[in-house]
Amino acid sequence: MREISTDNAGVTPVECLDDDVDISSIGELHTFDHKKLYVIQDTQLKRSLPRTTGSLCPECSRLLVAEMYEENGKVMIKKTCPEHGEYKDIYYSDSELFLKYEKYAVDGIGVDNPQIRKTENCPFDCGLCPSHYSHSSIVNLDLTNRCNMTCPICFANANAAGFVYEPELEQVVDMLKLLRNMKPVPAHAVQFAGGEPTVYPQFFEAIRAAKALGFPQVQVATNGLRIAKDPTFAQRMLDAGMHTIYLQFDGFKESTYATARNRSTFLQEKLQAIEHLRNTKPTPLATVLVPVIVRGVNDDEVGKIVNFSLQNLDVIRSINFQPVSFSGRINTEERMAGRYTTSDLIHGLVEQTDFLTKDDFYPVPMGAAFAEMASLINGQPKLAFSAHPGCGVGCYIFKGDDGKYCGVSQFMDVEGMFEEIMTITHELRGKRFEKARAKKRALAILKYVDRTRLPKGLNVWKLMKDVLIKGNKEGLRQFHWKVLFLGTMHFMDRYNYDIERVKRCVVHYVTPDGRLIPFCAYNTGPVYRQQVEAKFGMTFDEYTAKTSEKIAPLE
Repeated sequence: MREISTDNAGVTPVECLDDDVDISSIGELHTFDHKKLYVIQDTQLKRSLPRTTGSLCPECSRLLVAEMYEENGKVMIKKTCPEHGEYKDIYYSDSELFLKYEKYAVDGIGVDNPQIRKTENCPFDCGLCPSHYSHSSIVNLDLTNRCNMTCPICFANANAAGFVYEPELEQVVDMLKLLRNMKPVPAHAVQFAGGEPTVYPQFFEAIRAAKALGFPQVQVATNGLRIAKDPTFAQRMLDAGMHTIYLQFDGFKESTYATARNRSTFLQEKLQAIEHLRNTKPTPLATVLVPVIVRGVNDDEVGKIVNFSLQNLDVIRSINFQPVSFSGRINTEERMAGRYTTSDLIHGLVEQTDFLTKDDFYPVPMGAAFAEMASLINGQPKLAFSAHPGCGVGCYIFKGDDGKYCGVSQFMDVEGMFEEIMTITHELRGKRFEKARAKKRALAILKYVDRTRLPKGLNVWKLMKDVLIKGNKEGLRQFHWKVLFLGTMHFMDRYNYDIERVKRCVVHYVTPDGRLIPFCAYNTGPVYRQQVEAKFGMTFDEYTAKTSEKIAPLE
């Protein structure tokens, strides 16, 4: 099943040079010269309503023109397929927040060595291609589509697919090497996924391979069953080189797990897994809780999940909320009733906690401005989360030495800091001595911090100096052990599909044929997942003959 050369370009990705790449339609700074320090450019995204975008028919995946517009305080998306009729859905539940966040839109510069050289048919020939604006921030590598559970809301399942997808370890290593050879910024984080990646026969060997290749972040997305049942499993992961666990965690009601996970006694196993992660040595294994939020099922527990995480800050570093995306057919009435967007989550968090405000949340691409500054200061391109502002938001919750919590906007003018950074970087790009001049001007942004309102014990000045000026990763690591990061990624389905988001995706999948495919294209757009798994999969009988492990379809 080994294959790493791409059918589309006919060459191995690490040899795919930039000599004949057509970049005529890309922005001014979207060059393919990896010696440049820049990682972002001015966005090509329209930032007003109404507007049009590319979308897909939920039935036949036909490429359609969709209209985005405001209606009753919401952002709506509407499109018409000549064969299947009109589809209308909620794109964002709070139009005011949506338009505010779009002010912070920036585009990345893509990759110097795209696997697909030319494309005019987004999102049907992903690879990445020269039309993609972002490099990979985190890449999913599916180790298997087998699982020890049968969640009804899951993207991937061997029993549902009817075959087994499970690349050989050698093939996994080839994909990891591909990611580290991406230019101008090698893939920073790899996340082993599936299926349930911990059931992969050579799971620990895959972790060690990623560590040996120098990934700053090695992660796994897991349901936690093996961690809960085997007290040694967490320690073995840490010893092999695992950095972060993305733990499926949907709340505290057994009814939630019965609905979303088809397992009514799951909560205690989740809590046991967290204890085992806490007890690893020399430090707890950093854990990110990943709740899939479904309206009417667990949206009333988002605040409780935050409070629980703050009480377990020694092991839980972050929460990555994921509003549910709909798969399969669902009528308009059911979708409108069940649709839960990023702004619904923000409102829920504000209502269910006593320390957060709407102003504490900012869109993902705001962080790309800091990456641009760091790139200039350090003399090399840095990781930039140049996602579409509609993809997700983030918020830092700080805990003072007095035990009080607050969000970042309560002591920092984040908007002023963003504008200052963008001004500095635009003025210095391409100028002589840009590195030295950027370092000199960087600390000016600290004027946007109100020292009188800082959480007790938080030294922002030292943090900025260590991380931004010195490029001290240890300073950033220490910072993250003192705060809780709240993030959200609202992955698209075919009803709210927006191709402008696909072009800016920073969460990718790597495939055995050497491609990098944006998350929402891989799972819910042209459905690359089925194509890739079918191409490199095997029947249940073939899998049994190969491994002596029997797998059968569910009754």
